[in-house]
Amino acid sequence: MQINKKISRQLQLLVLVFLYNNAFADTGRVFVTNERGDSVSVLDGNTNQVISTIAVGKRPRGVGISPDGTEVYVAVSIDNLIAVIDPIKLEVIRTFSCGDDPEAFAVHPNGNIYISNEEDAIASVYDPSNGKLIDTIEVGLEPEGVAISPDGTKVAVTSESTNLLHIIEIPSHNILHNVVVGARPRSAAFSSDSKTVYVTSEISGEIIKINVDSGEISQKVSLGDARAKPKDILVNKDGSKLYVAGGRSNKIFVLDEKELKILNSIPVGKRVWGLALSKDGTVLYTTDGVDHQVSVIDTTLEEVSATIPVGKFPWGVAIHD
Repeated sequence: MQINKKISRQLQLLVLVFLYNNAFADTGRVFVTNERGDSVSVLDGNTNQVISTIAVGKRPRGVGISPDGTEVYVAVSIDNLIAVIDPIKLEVIRTFSCGDDPEAFAVHPNGNIYISNEEDAIASVYDPSNGKLIDTIEVGLEPEGVAISPDGTKVAVTSESTNLLHIIEIPSHNILHNVVVGARPRSAAFSSDSKTVYVTSEISGEIIKINVDSGEISQKVSLGDARAKPKDILVNKDGSKLYVAGGRSNKIFVLDEKELKILNSIPVGKRVWGLALSKDGTVLYTTDGVDHQVSVIDTTLEEVSATIPVGKFPWGVAIHD
């Protein structure tokens, strides 16, 4: 009898562990920050429907997912905090202060988050599990874009008003290179091998390709559209293409990674800002700010398959997949 009870308890424990681990399994939900709606819209990635709207505070912008998928982080700029959302219950479970005007951030594989604090001209590093500040890194004026290399050894930060990209070593947080790029750099993205970083420059309408080790610009290209004010940038899954949000051009530009040649442009809604790519690389989500919508792009066909109305002026987007 005692043996049977012991086996029963072990089975119950195994079931509980299984349920816990799968509670945060990939949901396919898409989290969209609504900059002027003070909220996050949650989309069902299968049905392309809004399933929840979560109030988070004033002017939410950056959004990201914890490495284990158990939490969603939102930078709430005016309130100077990070809101932490439970991706299953779809509610804010806690917040923590994170310096003045958190704009964008990136999540390191170790769980720490690197935040651009626009008003303070610093990048700050926080442990989101307890809200503790780990370090601050002095950068240029008005930092915005933040990207972490896939191998976790570098972080790139753009400084809009000083036209710089900073390549910073992890974990020392020493600045390795300050690279002068085009006017008003907005976002950055690393190649899959962590050897290259790409930067968008909004005012000059350029995409810049930089060698991470040397800090030297290897290529740059104009998008060739006077209306293009590039913001977000992503690398596709096999590393062969770049996706660029064209801002006022209302297009997504598709570029060849090697030559930075424009291969295609995909019409989307007005003032496209944020991008997120599904894990399998087949779906690209865009935030179309002025149209208050998200566009869903089939990357195989390179065309919009759906549009989803969300809150006021959507800015950031992240996929829980």
